[in-house]
Amino acid sequence: MRLTNSNRFRPLCRILLAALTGLLATSAFAQSVEPSPADLRLVPQNEAQIKLSFAPVVKQVAPAVVNVYASRKVVRRQRVSPFMEDPFFRRFFGQPGGRPSQPRERVESSLGSGVIITSDGTVITNHHVIKGADEVRVALSDRREFDADIVLMDERTDLAVLKIREEGPFEHVSFADSDSLEVGDIVLAIGNPFGVGQTVTQGIVSALARTQVGVTDFQFFIQTDAAINPGNSGGALVDMTGNLVGINTAIFSRSGGSNGIGFAIPAHMARFVAQAADQGGKVRRPWLGATVQMVNAEIAEALSLDRPQGVLVTAVFDGSPAHKAGLEVSDLVIAIEGKEVVDPNSFGYRFATKMIGETSEFRIVREGQEVSLSVPLVPAPETVPRDTRQLREYSPFEGTTVMNLSPAVAEEIGLEGVFEGVVIAAVSRGGAANQVGMRPGDIIRVVNSKKVESTRMLEAITKTPPRVWRLEIERDGKLSKLEVR
Repeated sequence: MRLTNSNRFRPLCRILLAALTGLLATSAFAQSVEPSPADLRLVPQNEAQIKLSFAPVVKQVAPAVVNVYASRKVVRRQRVSPFMEDPFFRRFFGQPGGRPSQPRERVESSLGSGVIITSDGTVITNHHVIKGADEVRVALSDRREFDADIVLMDERTDLAVLKIREEGPFEHVSFADSDSLEVGDIVLAIGNPFGVGQTVTQGIVSALARTQVGVTDFQFFIQTDAAINPGNSGGALVDMTGNLVGINTAIFSRSGGSNGIGFAIPAHMARFVAQAADQGGKVRRPWLGATVQMVNAEIAEALSLDRPQGVLVTAVFDGSPAHKAGLEVSDLVIAIEGKEVVDPNSFGYRFATKMIGETSEFRIVREGQEVSLSVPLVPAPETVPRDTRQLREYSPFEGTTVMNLSPAVAEEIGLEGVFEGVVIAAVSRGGAANQVGMRPGDIIRVVNSKKVESTRMLEAITKTPPRVWRLEIERDGKLSKLEVR
């Protein structure tokens, strides 16, 4: 009888056993899968959770955040009256012993912050913190101070890399994946605002991929309401794991103090510059050889898009990496490496942070069909010698440094889609060019009806000045005509 009953329920037992086994297997599998960062984000559930402290994160990160002191010597000559050339006047009006006035040397200094990113003392900070510095010194949170060497300065990203002269090891922070940040994530800003010493402020990520800030050439900023004030520049923006998500760089302020809108350069860009410093001390960005434009509502409608997205390719240059990859005019680039592209700034950021020698995967839309392209990453070529010249003859170009344009020079200066002609690389303050209003990046097209084809030709023109200078200057893609007497 018992045997008969057990046989009767044996199928049901098998079903229950199979279900239980499947449940246990599912539970074990669930425990073996690592939760994603999004799954770990929790809202405080009770008063005890609200009283939790950020102190452990601060203790972990603070030793790796340094104060950066930069100084430079400036020599200023006193303006001397013509009467002072006479020994009599020099004797009785302020020059002992009748000696002429001597140049006065003054030391200018600036104060900012920095972050140690390696145990041997590599520090990343902002370019504007150490610009023009003759000496740089860093101070740790434990009040130790060390001299530091400038390894790399990159004005286009507003980043710089220093190396502490003392041997380590030093406390340092690790880079986070800044692309994983989301609006609403909690962040801490650590730095030295107003020179009062190291401080910590807390806030949230209030926006991502800000591209209209106007601080650097590659605009793709993290926006935060964590208080960032003067002196915070170059300091750390960290997440709740103590990893570096950004380098604090700028604030939106009319008073000079924090108004709750601060901007940080993403860690992805900072890591790229740090790698460049480690591989020769020069940033080498890939060259695309194509130009793109913003997609507005009208263009989106013409392309039958449901919304504006991506960037539209407007030109592709023969022999360029874009041309070799098969990119065509009117292609719509919607993603690079699987990351969405929303405007030319985000496009430039995604492409410029790739390393030379690799390939970049473009996702494009062509005639309504999505297509993938692999673009080789190569440096911009110097197709003609730059032949850098400083123009000192009296002319509208006095005080300029000029170069012959090539893709390499255009990339260095930050020009897009212009690869021939003569470009102004620098303008001195005291020269005639500065008074006329010329700027770095201006392209000199025509001088007195002569097309300017090289720096040598322009220098020769300045040596035979006419009564009236008639110039054609290209700036930001627009041609302007000037008349200088």
